[in-house]
Amino acid sequence: MLLPREFVTYLSRQIVRRLAPGTIETAAPERVAELVNNVIADELDAEDRLNDEVRDKLEDYSDYMRREGISYQDMFRKAKNAMVQQRKIVRASGRDTGDQMKLSRDKITDISHKLITAMRKSRDLRMKKDPNDARLEIVKVFTDILQLEEKSDKAARDKVRSMKRDIPEGSEEWDILQKRYYAEELKKYGIDPNK
Repeated sequence: MLLPREFVTYLSRQIVRRLAPGTIETAAPERVAELVNNVIADELDAEDRLNDEVRDKLEDYSDYMRREGISYQDMFRKAKNAMVQQRKIVRASGRDTGDQMKLSRDKITDISHKLITAMRKSRDLRMKKDPNDARLEIVKVFTDILQLEEKSDKAARDKVRSMKRDIPEGSEEWDILQKRYYAEELKKYGIDPNK
């Protein structure tokens, strides 16, 4: 998943907090936050499932790729693009589409539409504003928080890279240090995914 699950849970709670009481009215904010969390997690998991499906398909073609001199990355990209177009999936990764953020603007917009649809069906809340106004507010909250997350992630990676001894990216030590620095950077912005 492009975003850690704890961060998705935090993001969901923040969306509900910032929408209530001006945009939505609810007596059960925790249930609404769970609804928001489920929609976002399902959307992000969809791309992970697609990636797994592409990997499974490419296993069948490993001999062909080796014989023809086609790189795995090129074949993966081509196969994924074909499946994305066939299934009309909005890409989650912003970096694949030229955005600097982890999630593309298109994916954030797509998720906001799905959140509004889910909220309108929910009995746990009442919309106080026009659905499109509420959707635009969701996009703003989403974007604001993701920009802070991106800054935190970049700063954490820079800290690990700037250490005196060389720590290979992807190693267990790198992951441990990056997670620790990432949590510290998030706290500088007042973000605690565990709350």
